[in-house]
Amino acid sequence: MMLPVLAVVAGLILLVWSAERFVDGAAATSARLGLSPLLIGMLVIGFGTSAPELVVSAIAAGQGNPGLALGNAYGSNIANIGLILGLVALISPLAVHSGVIRRELPVLGAATLLSALLLLGGGIARLEGVLLLVLLGGFMAVSVVRGLRDGSDPLSTDTETDLAAHPMSLRASLAWTGIGLVLLVASSRLLVWGAVAIAQSFGVSDLIIGLTVVAVGTSLPELASSLSALRRGEHDLVLGNVVGSNLFNTLGVVGLAAVIAPIDAGREVLLRDWSLMTAMTVLMMVFAMGWRGRAGRINRLEGGALLAMYTAYIGFMISLVVGSATA
Repeated sequence: MMLPVLAVVAGLILLVWSAERFVDGAAATSARLGLSPLLIGMLVIGFGTSAPELVVSAIAAGQGNPGLALGNAYGSNIANIGLILGLVALISPLAVHSGVIRRELPVLGAATLLSALLLLGGGIARLEGVLLLVLLGGFMAVSVVRGLRDGSDPLSTDTETDLAAHPMSLRASLAWTGIGLVLLVASSRLLVWGAVAIAQSFGVSDLIIGLTVVAVGTSLPELASSLSALRRGEHDLVLGNVVGSNLFNTLGVVGLAAVIAPIDAGREVLLRDWSLMTAMTVLMMVFAMGWRGRAGRINRLEGGALLAMYTAYIGFMISLVVGSATA
């Protein structure tokens, strides 16, 4: 038991470090190659912080653990909103100015509803995984076109500030992108092995471990980048990270895992995990988009509510693990 625990701890530490190096290197490389700051913020940073989820879920599906892949994706979405966004808003209320984020939020809502339709069939088949990847590709194409046309969004300013805080030459940025990617794969394999071994030891499904330990670990890069952006007052970049990451998880991570190995999902995924993920997504949309003249923002009370929902969920999941271990 000690070896799997050490594997998970070491895998998580290396995963967080390599993910940060990968995102910083990829963002700096994109800037050196002339990509606009808005597109870097939307695609490279927003989606790049989901690289751990993508690699971990792909490896888990390839090794015959699709439940871990699905739990990682949905658990990370829950952690991104409840833990990261809730904690950050509790530290400092977030004002939302970006029109790009307001356009992405309904897309995330639609993708979340689509995932429910797929789960009603008892899982996600390979063809349905292809559909999710195609939808993600279409969204990214539209985002590129709009990003090239609308370069003055506040998210663009936040991204420029973030890039200025991590200056790199082209050679250095390429090196860190490559090193980060290699270590991402290595740490993900270590993490998946340890997580599956722990799940088997406690007698719980790999889905449960994916929804909790692995999900929190793969969400740590988003937490680190969000706290860093908060220190610089880049509120739109904080929310952009969460929205972009959740959209990528819902379409890209789950889609790729399903293409590698069809995912079976019991009713509890829809009734428990998807329902909470959807409720938190709707709350985030309501808070961030505003209504009846109320400006879009997430204040401390709203952040506290999201964090409380996440804490209650994790408490319930821990009780399931303890119950299985003592049964």
